[in-house]
Amino acid sequence: MAGTVVAVEVAVGQEVPAGAPLAVVEAMKMHHPLRAQRAGRVQAIHIKPGDLVATDDVVILLDPSGAAAESAAEEQEVDLDEIRPDLAALRARRRKLLDEQRPEAVASRHDRGMRTARENIADLTDGSGLLVEYGGLAVAAQRGRRQLSELEAKTPADGVITGLGRINAEVFPPDRSTCAIVAYDYTVLSGTQGHFSHRKTDRILEQARLQRYPLVLFAEGAGGRPGDADAQIVAGLHYTTFAAMGALSGVVPIVGIVAGRCFAGNAALLGTCDVIIATADANIGMAGPVMIEGAGLGSFTPEQVGPIDVQTRNGVVDIAVADEAEAVAAAKKYLAYFQGALGGYDAADQRILRHLVPANRQRAYDVRAVLTTLFDLASVQELRRAFGTCAITALARVEGRPVGVIANDPSVLGGAIDADGADKLARFLQLCDAFGLPVVSLCDTPGFMVGPDAETTATVRHFSRLFVLGGHMSAPMITVVLRKAYGLGAMAMTAGHFHNTTATVAWPTGEFGPMNLEGAVRIGARDTLEAIADTDERKRAYDEMLAAAYGQGSALNTASHLEIDEVIDPADTRAVIAATLLSRPAKSSDGWTNPRRRTGIDTW
Repeated sequence: MAGTVVAVEVAVGQEVPAGAPLAVVEAMKMHHPLRAQRAGRVQAIHIKPGDLVATDDVVILLDPSGAAAESAAEEQEVDLDEIRPDLAALRARRRKLLDEQRPEAVASRHDRGMRTARENIADLTDGSGLLVEYGGLAVAAQRGRRQLSELEAKTPADGVITGLGRINAEVFPPDRSTCAIVAYDYTVLSGTQGHFSHRKTDRILEQARLQRYPLVLFAEGAGGRPGDADAQIVAGLHYTTFAAMGALSGVVPIVGIVAGRCFAGNAALLGTCDVIIATADANIGMAGPVMIEGAGLGSFTPEQVGPIDVQTRNGVVDIAVADEAEAVAAAKKYLAYFQGALGGYDAADQRILRHLVPANRQRAYDVRAVLTTLFDLASVQELRRAFGTCAITALARVEGRPVGVIANDPSVLGGAIDADGADKLARFLQLCDAFGLPVVSLCDTPGFMVGPDAETTATVRHFSRLFVLGGHMSAPMITVVLRKAYGLGAMAMTAGHFHNTTATVAWPTGEFGPMNLEGAVRIGARDTLEAIADTDERKRAYDEMLAAAYGQGSALNTASHLEIDEVIDPADTRAVIAATLLSRPAKSSDGWTNPRRRTGIDTW
């Protein structure tokens, strides 16, 4: 190539080995060594530093005939353990990010019984930490008013750690275990969202969307940060982080974890997550005490804003745990349902199921005992337990394969579905449908909750969500009627109607009707019964009519009219689920989402 001679490395008469540098030529701001193609003695030099040389110019002549020049040069040994100054500088800079370089901040967290952001990440990834950290060298956008050394020491990573890590890697391969992680660091400016932390978060959210990485968000923090003077912004309402987070909904699984305080922008990001896991000391609110007081709404302590008992009863928090260790364990268990099947499993003696629904049809029972017996041992993870308590929503496994589970709880409202229960069921079914997760519906309901008080909760709209969803749902569902299946409530438990499922089956205890049978007899035969003057005779007539209604609505009679598919031995339920739901491949086109679904999951 053409260039300028920078240096001549040899002299006339010098013996050089093959590969030895003879001169250095600069071209396009790069230095290129000119090396001897064979050993020899320098015979002539036609260049000097500063000369321009063209392609194919002869610049140095070598005489290959010298005997001493025939020996090849010994390869120069490289010390593989040598740390060059540039790498040493990088290591020194990255050490400032480590917890041990910030003992006071770490001690403050530990004194409160809490962990640092990097400790939580290490636990989540089984100690391996981040495979790749994005933007770790960022500092707060405050260089105009603080020294860089101070920013590096006090605002590492600009208060948010983002990157890729492997979760449940001991069970699932890299294409199923690699996840995006965003962890706000409360030891840095109270975990607030700064200029560079927004850019970092946007970057990892973009990669999660494009590469289909599930996301875990540690959301503790106080929201927007007003002190980033370097960023020339007015209101900061142009940041794309919140829409980018919302764009992940229904695309990949998203888990939010909160310990401590989570307010404003941090809470807004948390609210987009598929599932929210919160510790006993968590406070979650769309504004913290400062913003509340600034709005003229009074003065409050952080502990008074959105405590855990409030946020579990109202349905914001899906899983309440004691501390961060339990939160991380719950997050790993939750993600595993979407990562795939497990190779091994254990199950209870299924004959127990025959005895869990009482023979007395009016006796309440513990439907959770049905779940823990029916599904693989220790595989049930219930969501939103304290909200919409008439219904149960959970994730579980059958023969190692993940499924979603919905159930009525006969110990609450007799299993009738109220407005909160309908919302709880609908939102969970959206989650299952988004990721193609098969659904097992355990039905024992007298129908929707009715009456003037119920109508004050907008039941018409809330109940109908289940029918709209049933009309669009493509994830497979099997409904198992444990006992009552009455009216519109039973239809809602079967994605809209009994034949809109992969299978609708009943245990022998199942009973069916357009409404509860006692009410149907009392209303339908009112005139006949009122015409009977004798009280004992009237009761005898009522009992006979009710017995006839029970016979008409029995599981066996209903199945004989093909309104349901079959009546099964409760002990065979697992086998029926496996045959109807798990006999086809579950993997979708992009590895996570249901290929037919193109919208996000309703946050409520």
